[in-house]
Amino acid sequence: MKRKIPMGLIVFRLLLGPIMIFLAWNYGDAVRLLLVVLLFLGILSDIFDGIIARKVGVATVQLRRMDSQSDVVFWACTCYCTWLLNPDLIGEHKLLLWIVFSMEALTYVFSYLKFRKENATHAILSKLWGITLLAAFVSMIGFGYAGLPFILAVVFGIISHIDVYLIILLLPKWTVDVPSCYHAYLIRKGIPFRKHKLFNG
Repeated sequence: MKRKIPMGLIVFRLLLGPIMIFLAWNYGDAVRLLLVVLLFLGILSDIFDGIIARKVGVATVQLRRMDSQSDVVFWACTCYCTWLLNPDLIGEHKLLLWIVFSMEALTYVFSYLKFRKENATHAILSKLWGITLLAAFVSMIGFGYAGLPFILAVVFGIISHIDVYLIILLLPKWTVDVPSCYHAYLIRKGIPFRKHKLFNG
C-alpha cells in the first residue's frame, strides 16, 4: 500500500487543478480562501510524492516523468484560476507572464530537439522557483495583489529556466533528477556526486 502513495499524490495533484478551475469559474471571490488551501495541498503533494517514492523504493523514471507532467498541469490550472479571479491584474503584467511562459515552453522544445523527451530535471532552482510561485499565487488568489511576490516569482522563474537550458545543453544523454547545471557538467565529465535525499534521491 505504501508503494502506491506516491502515484496517488501525483494523481491527486493532477485532479486538483481542474477542481480549482471549476470552483473559481463558478464561485469566484467566494472561494478565494478555499483555493489557497487547495494550492497548499497541491504543493504538499508535490513535496511528499518524491520523498515517499524514494523512501519506499518506487522513484522510477516513469514516476518522475509523471511528477513533472502533473506539475505543469497543476501550475497551468493555478494560472488560469488567477486570471479568472484577477483578469485586470493579469493584464497589467502580461508581458512578464509571456516571458516566463515562453521560457517554460522552450525547455520542452530544447529537450525534445536533443533527447526526444520532455525534461524532468527537478532542479533545485526550479524548486526555489516553486516556492516563489506559491507566494505569488497566494498573494494574487487570496488577496488580489501581485507586488513583490509576483516580481520575485518572475525573477526566480527566469533564473531557474536558464539553469534548465544549461542542464539540457550539458547533459550527454536524457537524465531525470539533475540538481543544477553544475551537476549536469559533472555528469558530462563522468564525475560522481552525491544527491540530497530530500531533493533528488
